[in-house]
Amino acid sequence: MKIPLQANPPVAKVCPHNVNISCASCRLNELCLPIALSKSEVHQLDEIVERNRPYKKGDHLYRQSDEFKSVYAVRSGSFKSYVLSDNGQGRVTGFFLPGEIIGMDGISSKKYANSTSALEHSSICEIPFVQLERLSHQLPNLQHHFFAIMGNEIAKDQQIHTLLSSYTAEERTASFLLGLSSRYARVSLSPTRFLLPMTRSDIGEYLGLTVETMSRIFTALQRKGLIAVNNREVELLDIEALRAIVTAS
Repeated sequence: MKIPLQANPPVAKVCPHNVNISCASCRLNELCLPIALSKSEVHQLDEIVERNRPYKKGDHLYRQSDEFKSVYAVRSGSFKSYVLSDNGQGRVTGFFLPGEIIGMDGISSKKYANSTSALEHSSICEIPFVQLERLSHQLPNLQHHFFAIMGNEIAKDQQIHTLLSSYTAEERTASFLLGLSSRYARVSLSPTRFLLPMTRSDIGEYLGLTVETMSRIFTALQRKGLIAVNNREVELLDIEALRAIVTAS
């Protein structure tokens, strides 16, 4: 049974699709690369950032095995990354929201390990990596922040490995919803009510679950009174109970 939500989720406080907005005036500047930089240092970073056209749903930033050239900061909208196996089957490997960095997977091999496409109308800042690396040597705060981002990516990879190898379907789903909750909160969205830009199929691929299992788990969580779902709108009605599901593993 679907429980209707009371109101539309609030709009995220993110940059509009405006290529003229600089790093200094971007509303995500505390989440993205310019953190802890002085005004003059932010200006230096701004000089290397390329603000491209908006991306429509399904447009690709890059494809698997493309030459690694840049990392990307999400200004608005959202993206998914996925890999294709030798037999052509795809598997979703991640989702990216405003203020998050895409493309780190290409640093070591100089080729992108994933393909990345827009889940909705979205915009990004492209940061050429050679120039970013050069500037990082000049700006210790930028270098420190970039290392922190890389560390967070490693931690996320370890968490998803644990999630897939040790958690039940219900635990994986609860953990995923709680993770989205905290990430949306970082960009001034409600941590308890938000839109899912990805499909159930995308979520299932990411969590290693079938669409049928995803539907069954969502229905079970609704019946327990832990969440309310209306199409892609989700409300977390009992965050503590969801946390209890995850910590019970």
